Amino acid sequence: MPIINLSELRAALSPGQRLIGLDPGKKTVGVALSDVSLMLASPYRGLARAKLGVNAAEIAAIAAREGAAGLVVGLPLGLDGSFGPAAQAAKDWAIALSAATGLPAALWDERLSSAAVNRMLIQEADLTRAKRARAVDAAAAAYMLQAALDASQTAASWPR
Repeated sequence: MPIINLSELRAALSPGQRLIGLDPGKKTVGVALSDVSLMLASPYRGLARAKLGVNAAEIAAIAAREGAAGLVVGLPLGLDGSFGPAAQAAKDWAIALSAATGLPAALWDERLSSAAVNRMLIQEADLTRAKRARAVDAAAAAYMLQAALDASQTAASWPR
């Protein structure tokens, strides 16, 4: 399946369907879920990074269990907005994952999401380094997905 833009992805969802946010890291894939109104993202869990088929099966199972019908994959652009090797790898992974799961996917800029979540966990939650390491991947996925949800809200969908 090709990558589509976030507006098209939202439009393709039926009422009550969710989006899955994914923050693909070297060791862990952070997973987040939107609510059914597509207003709020929440951390779900981290998946050990494995072969594509294994991760695709895990993500497809989450989608089936939670009623999700689309993927928002974090795109690690450079700080200057450049599209480097990490961004290309994330894009290629998203395309392959979308094809393997049968779920449409959109990419979303996730620059500094892990840094922002780490800072928040240090300052607000006062977690140790070990506890932060376990929590940061899913929280970064939720941070990225929340930004995507916020940016893709249309003026017509806001309450008046």
